[in-house]
Amino acid sequence: MNINMPTDPQFNTYYQKHLKCLKLGGPHPKNIEAYSRAIRCIGNYFDCRINDLTSDQLLDYFNELLDSHSWSSNK
Repeated sequence: MNINMPTDPQFNTYYQKHLKCLKLGGPHPKNIEAYSRAIRCIGNYFDCRINDLTSDQLLDYFNELLDSHSWSSNK
């Protein structure tokens, strides 16, 4: 699971917008970090092409994640 920040400029733009929306929503900072880490992982997995993901692609991704990692490491 790659949690590094993807280098794609368009992904970066959407990622920063995502962070702003999260901060305005008021969740705990640890939740913001967890949500942000999840988006970075998804971005890396799908080569930063996250705008057109289908629910089936995400279902497959999360299923594969559960198969390859323990439940506690997926939080």
